[in-house]
Amino acid sequence: MVTAGDAGATDRVAYPCIHGAGTTHLDSFAHRFFGGKMWNGYPVAGLVTKEGGAARNSILTMKGGIVTRAVLYDIPRLKGVPYLEPGTRIFSEDLEAWERKAGVKAMAGDAMLIRWGRWARRARLGPWAIDEGSAGLDNSVIPWLKKRDLALLGWETPGYVPQPSGDLPRIALHDFVLTILGVHLIDRADFDAVAEAASARNRWEFMLTVAPLPIPNGTGSPVNPIAMF
Repeated sequence: MVTAGDAGATDRVAYPCIHGAGTTHLDSFAHRFFGGKMWNGYPVAGLVTKEGGAARNSILTMKGGIVTRAVLYDIPRLKGVPYLEPGTRIFSEDLEAWERKAGVKAMAGDAMLIRWGRWARRARLGPWAIDEGSAGLDNSVIPWLKKRDLALLGWETPGYVPQPSGDLPRIALHDFVLTILGVHLIDRADFDAVAEAASARNRWEFMLTVAPLPIPNGTGSPVNPIAMF
């Protein structure tokens, strides 16, 4: 909302949900819990409240920003399609096949960015309920991710849907990465532009900067990640 007067104008921005489906955001470790605890074994009770926000593991731990090497995994390009269909699972074998094709791989301290083509599909077919239909990493990649010791993981949607009957919840991997592996997430991102830039250069690694807003006791922040080749 913009308010204007004779001497100037001011923007006022409010986010009804930072972690919503339409906002690229950075998750703090106070966002999700397992067994009543968050990353590093901190109990949720008394530390994360509706009234006071996150007294531990808030987004303020990253107020200085993030700068690191990033590697983009463009899985539709690997498979020769414009995008993956909803429900498609991405396995560790797919990730390693992309590494062989691209000649680079994400390692300790890096950011790993995974594109399945959410926005390319939207451009061709129009909007749809992504929480009811999306591609994503299969839960079996958890040991693979642990071995890579990443600093940051980014994706277009957390998990794949629809899911087979009896499968783990859609965001099981999302929650495990945050609470057990201790890896921050860039959630709901758009990697189409960086995919085109990387393809034009045939270079799938680059420097990434992420600058979250210093929201007091916040569980996340909207961000605009920047890639530099």
